[in-house]
Amino acid sequence: MQKSKYWFICLLILVISVSCDSNRVFDEYKSVPDEWNKANKIEFKVTPPDSTRAYNLFVNLRNTEDYKYSNLFLIVEVNYPNGKTLKDTLEYKMANPDGTFLGTGFTDVKENKLWYKGYEEPFVFNESGEYTVNIQHAMRQNGSVDGIDKLEGITDVGFRIEHSQTH
Repeated sequence: MQKSKYWFICLLILVISVSCDSNRVFDEYKSVPDEWNKANKIEFKVTPPDSTRAYNLFVNLRNTEDYKYSNLFLIVEVNYPNGKTLKDTLEYKMANPDGTFLGTGFTDVKENKLWYKGYEEPFVFNESGEYTVNIQHAMRQNGSVDGIDKLEGITDVGFRIEHSQTH
């Protein structure tokens, strides 16, 4: 009897935690090896369920204390099913002025949910089919033209799509 009660509670917790994220359409992470090479594009294949509905898009990152910078530059490229490409260079704040990292988490790993599209105007996947999203870092040392070849401290890169609630 005790064992079945335990499993029932576990199942209940699982159902509650999954159902609390009803805005999620797509949410996937890819692990980064010890260092994120500047040529390494993290790729996500996405097939949105509706080509008329508005969505919010996010880049999710997990970083450790090995990350040495207060900001992060990324290049995010969305390749549409019919050949169109949307490419953005983005800057995100990763730490407070005192050096403490932004993000959530109580361990040495911080998780950051960074807005990509949808916060200013709704983003619509207006073509049916599979989209490819590529994310790569574009970090440089101050005063240097060449990018940082191997970026330390980023452990996972993710891409998330949510239903837009405002549009």
